[in-house]
Amino acid sequence: MKKVELLAPAQNKKSIDAVIPYANAVYFGSDALNMRMNADNIPLSELRSAVSYCHEHNLRAYLTTNVIIYENELKYLENLLASAKNAEIDAVILHDLAAVEIAREMDLSFHISTQASVSNSRAARFYEKLGAERIILARECSLAQIREIGQQLKHTEIETFVHGAQCTSVSGRCYFSAYVYDDPVCSANRGQCLQPCRHKWTLKHFSGAEIDYSEGFFLNSKDLCMIEHIPELIDAGIASFKIEGRMRDPHYIETVARCYCEAIDAVYADKYTPANVESWLGQLKKVYNRGFSTGFYFGRPGPEDISVDVAGNQAETKKVQIGKVIAYYRGVQVAKIVLHTGRLQLGDEIIFEGSKRGGYVHQKIESMQYKTKSITMTPPIPSNGSILLTTKVSQPVKKGDWVYRYLEK
Repeated sequence: MKKVELLAPAQNKKSIDAVIPYANAVYFGSDALNMRMNADNIPLSELRSAVSYCHEHNLRAYLTTNVIIYENELKYLENLLASAKNAEIDAVILHDLAAVEIAREMDLSFHISTQASVSNSRAARFYEKLGAERIILARECSLAQIREIGQQLKHTEIETFVHGAQCTSVSGRCYFSAYVYDDPVCSANRGQCLQPCRHKWTLKHFSGAEIDYSEGFFLNSKDLCMIEHIPELIDAGIASFKIEGRMRDPHYIETVARCYCEAIDAVYADKYTPANVESWLGQLKKVYNRGFSTGFYFGRPGPEDISVDVAGNQAETKKVQIGKVIAYYRGVQVAKIVLHTGRLQLGDEIIFEGSKRGGYVHQKIESMQYKTKSITMTPPIPSNGSILLTTKVSQPVKKGDWVYRYLEK
């Protein structure tokens, strides 16, 4: 049996760097026509270099262009797909049938987006006849339905989401944002949802002559997390496990990709154990999450799948900026850092992160020097001051890169 693909989100080079050791493929948007227009995204002018970078690191690259397309956007769509083909993209993720037709004309591999809400075998076979290489099924499908749909296909693969944010509406096809903010630009269908569903709302319940009020985050869906069910997902014949998160930072994407990579490898090596699952869950709780749910996989979500009392991020750690790179010595792979807060010791994990077009390096500290002497812990930082130290780095960093730690809240 072909090993399942792990598909990670990306919005820039930092995101790609973060998942190189773990993912098999990444998906990202460009300047327009994708469902995460508020993400950093890969500029069209840099598409070829981004795809080449992925291929150099054994990652398949998929371009999302999965919004509804208006008449005045057809020329741009043609240019976008032509650019994707010229960049040797591995596939494009589509929704609108105009995009499907253009991809077919260009002999461009395409995947059908979850925005198409394919939820039965007849719809799946329709897209298979059109030439779809893969179908990302509607998130409203149960695991049993996913298995059954996949069995009805001859060669088209099935992809499903396994982790990340869930929309309280039907696969994100929602006008709530545009309605609340009274602006058609803020439409989820155009990739610019402002997520009013995540806010606190007041519920008025009329009972006879009385009105009862209650407040809460009634539409705040918990995040999908299927790390406890990887064997069942593989057994169902799903070809690709997709992580949601094109708006998340590289550390989130890295952590989630690593956990699911380890879980997938463990299944194939017959080492998937309750202890391992508990460890992965603990690591996933340390990065951005709204609490966890299994979505529609095992039945219709209920009240327990809504985070009514808590808004936003429930991560057990926080990102703290501790310093900055002021020099990098390529020959000896050493970075000079100005440390302005906290203390570091050997074995601590630190992150070097550049600007939007910069890199991402996550490593443990294996050596440090302060005033030319090797140390195991940095000295206290003077009040309103900083200290200079050097440390070995596993990959090149740049002057100006920030240094971060993730600390328990």
